[in-house]
Amino acid sequence: RRPESLGLNHTVTTCRFLFVFTAFTTCGNIEQTVVKSLKNGTFTGSAYHSLGIIYGIFSFSNFLAPSIVAVVGPQFTMIISGILYSGYIAVFINPSSWSFYLTSLLIGLGAAMLWTAQGHLLVENSDVSTINRNTGIFWAFLQCSMLFGNLYIYLAWTGKTEITDANRRILFIALLVISVLGTLSFLTLRRAWQREEALTEEEGQALLSARLLGTKTILLLSSCMAYSGLELSFYSGVFGTCIGATTQFGDSALGLIGLSGIVVGVGEIVGGGLFGLVCKNNRFRRTSVVFLGMVVHFVAFYLIFLNIPDDAPVVFYTSTQQKPASIALLCSFLLGLGDSCFNTQLYSILGRIYAEQSSPAFAIFKFIQSIFAAVAFFYSGYLLLSWQLTVMVILGFFGTLCFFVVERMHNVSADLQDY
Repeated sequence: RRPESLGLNHTVTTCRFLFVFTAFTTCGNIEQTVVKSLKNGTFTGSAYHSLGIIYGIFSFSNFLAPSIVAVVGPQFTMIISGILYSGYIAVFINPSSWSFYLTSLLIGLGAAMLWTAQGHLLVENSDVSTINRNTGIFWAFLQCSMLFGNLYIYLAWTGKTEITDANRRILFIALLVISVLGTLSFLTLRRAWQREEALTEEEGQALLSARLLGTKTILLLSSCMAYSGLELSFYSGVFGTCIGATTQFGDSALGLIGLSGIVVGVGEIVGGGLFGLVCKNNRFRRTSVVFLGMVVHFVAFYLIFLNIPDDAPVVFYTSTQQKPASIALLCSFLLGLGDSCFNTQLYSILGRIYAEQSSPAFAIFKFIQSIFAAVAFFYSGYLLLSWQLTVMVILGFFGTLCFFVVERMHNVSADLQDY
C-alpha cells in the first residue's frame, strides 16, 4: 500500500483503541478507592491484588500471544480481547470477589493478545521513516483515553465524601458501554498487511521470543522495560489512590483523583505528540528523550516525596497534613510526560532493530514491563511511599543508562555497515 494509506489505517486503528482504553484506564485509576469504599461485607478483594494478577498473567501470556495473533489473526484477537476487557469493567457494577479475580485472570490473557496485535499493526503500517511518527501518534491518541472518564469523575465526584452504590453503578455502566463500542469497532478493521505465507514460521514465534530474550540487546533494554513497568503501576493505580487518601484535600479528594488522571493524560499526549511528530532526528531523539524522561520523573518523585504523606498508599485516610493540591497535579503531569518519553522510545527502538521480528520483540517488552508492574502492584499495598519512590529512582537510573548503551551499540553497527 501507499505510505499515505498506511498512515491513515494506523490512525483509524489507534482511534479504536481509544474506546477500549478509555474504560480500562479510568477503571484502573479509581478502582482501589472504589473497592475501599464498598460496604459489601462479603467482598474481600483488593484492587492492588487484582491489578497485580492482571499484569502477572499478562507477562507470561506474552510468550503465547505472538502465536495466537499469527494463527487467529490480529482482527479476531482484538475482538476477543475487547470482550475480556468489557467483562472486567462489568464486574464493578455488582462486585463479587470470585468474579473480580476471575476476570482479572482473563483480562491478563486478553491484554497480552491485544498489545501484541497492536505492536504487529504498528510495524506493518510503518517503515523506517515513519516508525517514530506513528509511535508518537499511537501514544498520544491512546492517552486521550485518560481524559474522558476521569473528567466525569472530577465533575461528578468533587465535593463527595464517599462513593455510593449509585455513583459506582452509573460510572461503570457508562464505561462498559464505551468498552463494548470499542470492541465492536474492531469488526471494521482493515488489514493493511499481507498474511505471512508460512505457518510454520508463525507457530514458532513463541520460540523466537525466547531466543530474543537471551540476546545482548534485549538483556540491556530489560532494565528500562522493567522501570516502565514500575512507573506504569505507580501513575495508573497508586498515585490516584494516594491523592484520594490525602486528608489535606478534604471534600475535593475524590474529584482530584479524576483531575489527576486527566493531567497525567495531558502529559502523555504532550509527550507522545511532541516526540513523535516534531522530532525528526532519530538517533538524537531517542537518547535525548529518554534522558528527559528520567529527569522529569526524578523531579516528580522528589515533589511527591515532599508533598504526599508517606502512608498514603496503604491507608484510607492519611494522618498528616501536607501541601496544596496544585503540587500533586504538577506531579501528575510530570508522571505522564516522563512515561511517554520511555514508552515511545522503547517502541521506536524495538521497531527499528526488530522490524522483521516485531511480534516477539513487542511480546518480550510487554512481558518484562508487565511482570514488574505486577510485582509493584503487589507491594504497593504494603510499602510506604518513600520506599516505592526509592525503588523507582534506582531502576530508572540504570534503565536509562542501559538504553544509552543499546542506542550507541546499534548506531556504531549501522555506521560500520554504511562504511
